[in-house]
Amino acid sequence: MTQGNQGMGLELFDLSGKTALITGSSQGIGYALARGLLDAGATVILNGRDAAKLADAAASLEAPEDRIKQLPFDVTDHDAARAAIDGFEADNGPIDILVNNAGMQHRSPLEDFPADAFERLLQVNIASVFHVGQAAARHMIERGAGKIINIASVQTSLARPGIAPYTATKGAVGNLTKGMATDWAKHGLQCNAIAPGYFETPLNAALVADPEFSAWLAKRTPAGRWGKVEELVGACIFLASSASGFVNGHVLYVDGGITASL
Repeated sequence: MTQGNQGMGLELFDLSGKTALITGSSQGIGYALARGLLDAGATVILNGRDAAKLADAAASLEAPEDRIKQLPFDVTDHDAARAAIDGFEADNGPIDILVNNAGMQHRSPLEDFPADAFERLLQVNIASVFHVGQAAARHMIERGAGKIINIASVQTSLARPGIAPYTATKGAVGNLTKGMATDWAKHGLQCNAIAPGYFETPLNAALVADPEFSAWLAKRTPAGRWGKVEELVGACIFLASSASGFVNGHVLYVDGGITASL
């Protein structure tokens, strides 16, 4: 790093020597964040249930072997999450940064919403944040330091037709983030959330392919377009780095202005 860069304080964003676990990182937002944290200097642990997809994702990132790890486990299984994180820490050392990104969507009018889909949303979108967050935080608390970043949504604050249960889970992610900060800030942890607006991801593939929805979104969003997943990386690096040392319980909206405008 040049002396000029040091003068600008860019070292605050350097993640060299840090290890980050990103759940649901074989595709979409999680994969983009994995690439971004790698570029910022971190060692990255990819997570998902499908070991083959994780291996493909790791290979496509083309990172040095010692800076890309794979940790397949089901984030909705409390015991599996704890065993995986405890085992990794014992064998490889600290997980300094956790990004709780795993999530799912199901669209249906609320009056017809299937009960089993509602239960899956609760498990994947909110229970996983508790399971993985608690398992990682126990180690972070012992060390007196750690970063937890939960992926919330524009639906943490807003609703739209057909996704009421998803909206409920993302509202819960926002409040669980505040609860994590309230309990764990005194132990040296920073617990925050990123709330993406509408981004081009596999989760939104049906909406991206719908010209009517895309036209509505362009008019509704001050920025006038879909977001690109790479545009979430800067927010994640900020919250993962020492630059956010006194930021706690915050939900950072990265949404092209959609929550700011009627």
